[in-house]
Amino acid sequence: MAQDRWNDDEAALHAGELALRVYSSRLLGQDPALVLHGGGNTSVKIRETNRVGEVEEILYVKGSGWDLATIEAAGFTPIRMAHLLKLARLDRLSDLEMVNELKTQQTIASAPTGSVEAILHAVLPFKFVDHTHADVIVTITNTDGGLERIRSIYGDQVVIVPYVMPGFDLARLVAERFAAEAGPQTIGMVLMNHGIFSFGETAKESYERMIGLVNRAEGYLKAQGAWELPGSEASAVAGDCRLELTDLRGEVSRAAGFPMLLRAWQEPADLAFAVRADLDRISQQGPATPDHVIRTKSLPQLGRDVQAYAAAYRAYFDAHASQARTPVQMLDPAPRVILDPALGLLTAGKTAKDCAIGADIYRHTMEIIQRAERLGGWRALSAKDIFDMEYWELEQAKLRQGGRSPLFQGEVALVTGAASGIGRACVESLLARGAAVIGLDLNPAIEGLFKRADYLGIPCDITDLNALRAALEQGVRRFGGLDMLILNAGMFPGGKRIAELDDSLWRQVMAVNLDANLALLRESHPLLKLAPNKGRVVVIGSKNVPAPGPGAAAYSASKAALNQLMRVAALEWGADGIRINALHPDAVFDTGLWTEEVLQARAAHYGLTVEQYKTKNVLKTEVRSRDVAELAAEMCGPLFAKTTAAQVPVDGGNDRVI
Repeated sequence: MAQDRWNDDEAALHAGELALRVYSSRLLGQDPALVLHGGGNTSVKIRETNRVGEVEEILYVKGSGWDLATIEAAGFTPIRMAHLLKLARLDRLSDLEMVNELKTQQTIASAPTGSVEAILHAVLPFKFVDHTHADVIVTITNTDGGLERIRSIYGDQVVIVPYVMPGFDLARLVAERFAAEAGPQTIGMVLMNHGIFSFGETAKESYERMIGLVNRAEGYLKAQGAWELPGSEASAVAGDCRLELTDLRGEVSRAAGFPMLLRAWQEPADLAFAVRADLDRISQQGPATPDHVIRTKSLPQLGRDVQAYAAAYRAYFDAHASQARTPVQMLDPAPRVILDPALGLLTAGKTAKDCAIGADIYRHTMEIIQRAERLGGWRALSAKDIFDMEYWELEQAKLRQGGRSPLFQGEVALVTGAASGIGRACVESLLARGAAVIGLDLNPAIEGLFKRADYLGIPCDITDLNALRAALEQGVRRFGGLDMLILNAGMFPGGKRIAELDDSLWRQVMAVNLDANLALLRESHPLLKLAPNKGRVVVIGSKNVPAPGPGAAAYSASKAALNQLMRVAALEWGADGIRINALHPDAVFDTGLWTEEVLQARAAHYGLTVEQYKTKNVLKTEVRSRDVAELAAEMCGPLFAKTTAAQVPVDGGNDRVI
């Protein structure tokens, strides 16, 4: 049952009607079965005195871009009620014109654009109005006989409005229905195939009515034997899925026309839904609610033909585009959800956040579909209604405005030695350019280095081949493939002249600096071959490659061998479109190796201050980890698209190298 989270003591801390509106909105937003990823909206009508002393009634309605779970007072847009009520009496108003009218009637110019349902909120004659896309309402209204079921649940306590796409037309219809059908007993309104409204003279009354209405619908589903979902003994696919997922991600990216991430979700419920015998029928009807249009492809176990789906999507567009209200530009035809009996639930997106949102939405959709099937049969909106929502003129306006995407959006990078120094700086530089990043490091702190959806930190000893393979598997299941590889991890054993260098230390240095990188290159090659924009590798070498020094035989030899490996890889992988280049940094002092004590000791050895020692190069400049990382990231970008096997010093100019 939906939980009533209202707390009188907490509510007493919120002074004023707008503050209480924020409080109760957040309570709704805490329940994903009511409000999911920005869905739903709330409002309150407040009388205020303007600058010239006139008293106006102002509608404070949730603004575009705000989420009810985290909304603040600034997220509510104040709009003059008088104008909204005049707009509601017009015969027609395009949604673009409507949004313009809303903007011109805001009393705070910097406020976000008000909800497209602002006029609808205005015509409802209640102080507080709450609107959610409650799963249980969507379930019942998307079945055969849904209208009769809603009537049997609520009687005359709710006004029932047939489906109309959100916007001006819906607001007009609501005004007509409400005027004709509402009475003193009315406490809510159901929009078929869309959601539910509740109202009240106080924030508490409106909120608790919403909880009560939703719980009555849930009780109905339970009474009809349509609540409990079938159990599942399905379990995640064991073994190596790297190539399958990477290849599928490539197909999705080709269909989209740009790189996409692909995340595999393999919870028992995901797998149970993906193996249903009726999957093709129930998964291809459309979204549970028009606010969450999400393209779904059901892929049989034999043959994952994303291109066939893309062709079908183009046909769907052609069939409906000529009937659209305004000329429309086709969206990319790639699916955003893929259901596969072997791989489970897969979500595609330009960003890791998009993939996570897609999974959240579709998991709710799976529950809704299965309950609707038990209730009498899942029936989604018509293809025309779905098309109208997907190609809504407001969304088309956003598409036309465009905007430059981050350089590496939809791409995946892996960085070794990522917990500190140059490695951590590389992670930061790649994230800043829009990449999803997998960070490997021995240090377990790598897991929590960045708390964001586009970062995956994995503790890993790269000299352990099984651990390396497991890390790649984990990374590919999270993001779908690999586009960029930064080989940064290494060890510097300190001053050991050849006469003192024992075999075990030599082998240890070679294992970390050379052998592990060979293994990672070999394991990554089939993934890099499938990268939508071709694979890229950057090797973090060392000044010791062109200019070795005494006491660093193992380090210098390992880095030189790695550099030679890079050159051979460039020769062998060029036909695959993979480019590989090396950076040779020197004297990068903001790493864990260089404590203040060590710096002071080394500076004193040369008779220099610490600052002089840090800038002991031709350009008299300090080289930092970020300097190396920024160049590493740029080497993966278009500026170096025609460069491979390059060796670039990052040392401020070293006279021995020069």
